Amino acid sequence: MANPEDFFWEALLKENEAPSPPPVFFDLPATPLSNSDGTDPSSLDNQLLSYVSRMLMEDEMGSSAAITNLQCVNRGSTEEANNMLPGSEVVRAFSKGMGEASKLLPRNNSFRTLETVDQVSSDGHCRGRKKKNHDRDEQQLEEELGRSSKLAALTIAGTQEAGARELLAELMLHAHETCIKDMEKLRIDMDNEAEKKINKKDKKGSSSKVVDLRLLLIQCAQATATDNQQSAGELLKKIKQHALATGDAMQRVAHYFAKGLEARLAGKGKHLYQNQMRMSLVEYLKVYKLYMAACCFTKVALMFAAMTIMQAVQGKKRLHIVDYGPRCGLHWPDLLRRLGSREDGPPEVRITIVDILQPAFRPFQRIEEAGHCLSSCANEFRVPFRFQAVAAAKWETVGAEDLHIEPDEVLVVNDLLSFSALMDESVFSDGPNPRDVALRNISKMQPDVFIQGITNDSYGASFLSRFRAVLLYYSALFDILDATTPRDSGLRLALEQNLLGPYALNAIACEGADLVERPEKYKQWQARNHRAGMQQLKLRPDIVDTIRDEVNKYHHKDFLLGEDGQWLLQGWMGRILFAHSAWVRQSQDTSSG
Repeated sequence: MANPEDFFWEALLKENEAPSPPPVFFDLPATPLSNSDGTDPSSLDNQLLSYVSRMLMEDEMGSSAAITNLQCVNRGSTEEANNMLPGSEVVRAFSKGMGEASKLLPRNNSFRTLETVDQVSSDGHCRGRKKKNHDRDEQQLEEELGRSSKLAALTIAGTQEAGARELLAELMLHAHETCIKDMEKLRIDMDNEAEKKINKKDKKGSSSKVVDLRLLLIQCAQATATDNQQSAGELLKKIKQHALATGDAMQRVAHYFAKGLEARLAGKGKHLYQNQMRMSLVEYLKVYKLYMAACCFTKVALMFAAMTIMQAVQGKKRLHIVDYGPRCGLHWPDLLRRLGSREDGPPEVRITIVDILQPAFRPFQRIEEAGHCLSSCANEFRVPFRFQAVAAAKWETVGAEDLHIEPDEVLVVNDLLSFSALMDESVFSDGPNPRDVALRNISKMQPDVFIQGITNDSYGASFLSRFRAVLLYYSALFDILDATTPRDSGLRLALEQNLLGPYALNAIACEGADLVERPEKYKQWQARNHRAGMQQLKLRPDIVDTIRDEVNKYHHKDFLLGEDGQWLLQGWMGRILFAHSAWVRQSQDTSSG
């Protein structure tokens, strides 16, 4: 379900009726290590600057220019990328993605407040210019305003990128230390908030009448399910009277769930979800830092993956990681650091990102820049590194033949919470299930280990069963933030508004192919993996103990960490929310697992 890294992830391309185009493969050159004189040919600072600049600034390149800047290979053949993308839908998807990328720029009137830009009044005339400028024709005026706006955009982007560059370097090179410092700050802030609450209660006395918002939400969902508009509308009014975006956990949940119910009643779920507020890169990185400090879920997932990979590559010289899902690159630097400090020297590392061609946010250029950023990080830790990406219309169309797997490399396939976005039986009643197809393809790759992370939930067959499941899930997430983060935190509000809120709205207000997430319980995934021809590895006690010590030492006491059926389970106050496991193909020996 919702995860801060999902900021770079939108709905899958809806191409259920048309045959899927073949995947597009592109490859960045191998990363050179530092020169013998100690100079760094591709310093991390410069690469981060390039990465952030292109994330924050509007890019005027056309889609063909962006694609042809890459070395593209389709199933082993080299040719011009635009000739390799069959179907106008894919080309349009990429073109739209380039346009969506510009939405990261501020869209308010702040451009006009800068001293470098001429002030424009409400009637559209420029003020403060010399008199002779008034006789310019309309076209000249528009051209000059356009140039001024671009200059202002560059000025703002330059200001933002300085902070983003520092944050990105900090998260990639010093993630653990940064997280520990942020957790300590949160503890101090929470202690101060608790003291304020005590003083406030002493002054005001008893609180006002308590309203059962959870019951009201379920009753409103029941009325919505039966299309009882009048009853649902009356219940929504009651909910809104007590819901509050800056209140306690349940008040915040009610605030966003009321939006979802209202959107469902109006039939505008898809439209509202696709037009949710989005953050700048600087804001996103700050929110990501907050989430990592407030919640252990992502940290545990990354630790489990990194330690499992370290075990698989022990004594080996080449490592190939195939990583499913959209990422901004923040989850691999810790592994690169571990590999760089290996006693027998680091292996050669190749990371292949398997991503989706889709009409929002992430054109190929951004994937390429993420690769450059990771390459520089690998260079910092002196790890020979190569980055590749496979962009396909659907994850289930990617097979071993698309990945250029080499026989002497340790192959690791990684899926962190991505496959719940694949269509399932609720959408595909005929033909092979996309989830089963994707898992069978992974099995055919014969990985040395397949690392799987899943959201442990089940929506059921009806809207009401899904609503109850989503309510329990998001209540837990909001409760975690309430227990670890002050209610007046602007970053907490940004996380809820721009990440948790939109996904909750989608789960409540959308149906069919427009529904982004379809999570399953870990035992359901276990059965799917077995059917796909994979066998589960035993959890290593040393990995589990290390992770448990980390959680107990640094995180809130109500976080749950357990084991069941060789799954590592994560949760909150007894409710299991995530699960992680490792697999190999059934024909492989698992006795050492």
